[in-house]
Amino acid sequence: MKTDEKILKEIQTLPHQMQEEVMDFIESLRKRQEIKRKGKPTFVWAGSLKDLRNQYTSVELQHKISYFDRTEQGRKTPAYILKISN
Repeated sequence: MKTDEKILKEIQTLPHQMQEEVMDFIESLRKRQEIKRKGKPTFVWAGSLKDLRNQYTSVELQHKISYFDRTEQGRKTPAYILKISN
């Protein structure tokens, strides 16, 4: 018996809810495969913030990134980050 036949036979014996879980798992496998196909990152963005080099330190930029990430997620931003943002 071929693998695909074995899989089909096993899935057919599962309750409906578990069959849906199998479908979810298959979708996650496909997404993972799709991500692998995209290849290695190119880093074309490297150096794109060089004009901010004299304005901010790397730590300040990290805080700003954290600020934007937190606001997108609706979380409260610490006061010290707000001081940097102004």
